[in-house]
Amino acid sequence: MSGSWDPAADHDWRLSDFDYRLPAGSIAQRPVTPRDASRLLVSRSGGITDGVFTDLIAWLRAGDLLVLNDARVIPARLNGRKATGGRVEVLLSCPVAGEPDLWEALVGSNRPVRVGSVITLGEGFAAEVEGRREERFFVRLRAESGGVEQALERHGQLPLPPYIVGSDPEENRERYQTVFARHPGAVAAPTAGLHFTPELLATLQAQGVGTVMGTLHVGLGTFQPVRHEDLSGHVMHREWFSLPAEAARRVNATRRAGGRVVAVGTTVARMLESAVGASGEVEAMSCETGLFILPGYRFRAVDLLITNFHLPKSTLLMLVAAFTGKARQERDYAHAVGAGYRFYSYGDANLLFPDGDG
Repeated sequence: MSGSWDPAADHDWRLSDFDYRLPAGSIAQRPVTPRDASRLLVSRSGGITDGVFTDLIAWLRAGDLLVLNDARVIPARLNGRKATGGRVEVLLSCPVAGEPDLWEALVGSNRPVRVGSVITLGEGFAAEVEGRREERFFVRLRAESGGVEQALERHGQLPLPPYIVGSDPEENRERYQTVFARHPGAVAAPTAGLHFTPELLATLQAQGVGTVMGTLHVGLGTFQPVRHEDLSGHVMHREWFSLPAEAARRVNATRRAGGRVVAVGTTVARMLESAVGASGEVEAMSCETGLFILPGYRFRAVDLLITNFHLPKSTLLMLVAAFTGKARQERDYAHAVGAGYRFYSYGDANLLFPDGDG
């Protein structure tokens, strides 16, 4: 099954090919309540169906498998002071594999922060700058008691996307997490999963729709702009993921049995496609992925995709265009803007059928 509208994978895609106009009022600033009351745009080659998220009950069937990202967002934005008293903001980006409590981070200060500096983040909590690579720093977090995770909960703030302004920090601590979030390490939420409630998951399970979990720690790279007009020059940000053996087994068994693998979010789509082995089936693995998906990419593990509406010129929008075909992606987004759908992290959802599956 191909997710491409153009079989020529060497198409010279430009950044401007993935631009669109969005009124500022279309950007969701607060989530809906309850979670599954968000709207749902169902996109098929033959047309668009408007509904609400609980309509998934009608669109999914027994034998399908939901693959969810159980990453938990950490309070990654930290305010601290250098030994001189100068203020510093530390924004954790991603953990360094195999290095306990070592993080890649952005560090902001009025004056340069040197390697070896110790930044006090709270009582008994500090970050030591151990290295630097261009704009990225490597900081080791140290907590005198209770552990780093507890210290982050006490002193950190959730790093909401820059387009969400004026929201309630206390509300966000609970609402900017999925109901199945388990493994801390992400600095942005896998937002397609924000629409699910325990009740909706239980209803789907009762009708024979399976559920498995993988973990992909979303990094700050997901918000960074693509800087090259010629997309062949773009280097995709890397994110760590772990797909357990049981999850991989069930993905493969579902497809062999004629069921559909439903990726909940672009993060899950990248994880599953990165885990496809030489045999053509998904394999259990824990590693980083830098997979960059553009139209022309042939999807090998994902049959349906649930996702939110994404920013213009973003790699997430490019992945969507690869899955549905570029022309259908443009059709869907034009419809969504005109129909008043809410965009981005706290916005509404899409259920996407692949290109050619009308």
